[in-house]
Amino acid sequence: MGPVMAPKHLVRGLWFRLRFLGRPIHVAWGARVWGRGTIRIVGGGSVRIGPGSQVHDYAMLLTYGGHIRMGANCTVNPFCVLYGHGGLTIGNGVRIATHSVLIPANHHFDDPTLPIWQQAESRDGIVVEDDVWIGAGARVMDGVRIGRGSVVGAGAVVTKSLPPGSVAAGVPARVIGQRGAPQSPAAMEAAT
Repeated sequence: MGPVMAPKHLVRGLWFRLRFLGRPIHVAWGARVWGRGTIRIVGGGSVRIGPGSQVHDYAMLLTYGGHIRMGANCTVNPFCVLYGHGGLTIGNGVRIATHSVLIPANHHFDDPTLPIWQQAESRDGIVVEDDVWIGAGARVMDGVRIGRGSVVGAGAVVTKSLPPGSVAAGVPARVIGQRGAPQSPAAMEAAT
């Protein structure tokens, strides 16, 4: 009789528990943080990653005193940067494409007599609801809520909240259509 082997998913699950042991980082069973993915608690806060979710190599999740909450079956692809600052909540089934950045904080710079780093900072937080796709290189700024089922185009800079089911693109991002609705030629032209 040969050696008894532990199932791969059990070994991986134990590795995650050991990797983040003693830190406020919870990776659910069935979730995966690739070996070169970075999850770091900086200045407090916590990270929770739901079952079936994946954080790929070279993606970074940094709390900066806030909390990062990710639902089930999400993907954070290579070279994404997700900060916690004022709180980052990601729903279920969310896809975040490579090189995207989500920053739930913003610097104030109203007083020209003070260096920017000495001025106040807002930390309103970001909410990404279920079934959202954030395209490659997109930026999502503080205080934004992206509605359920929305699509954010590649390279977009989202500075205002998006209603559910919207398709948004551009800098700054604006709604150019709704999922399931036929796209007008003018909206398609505006997206290019």
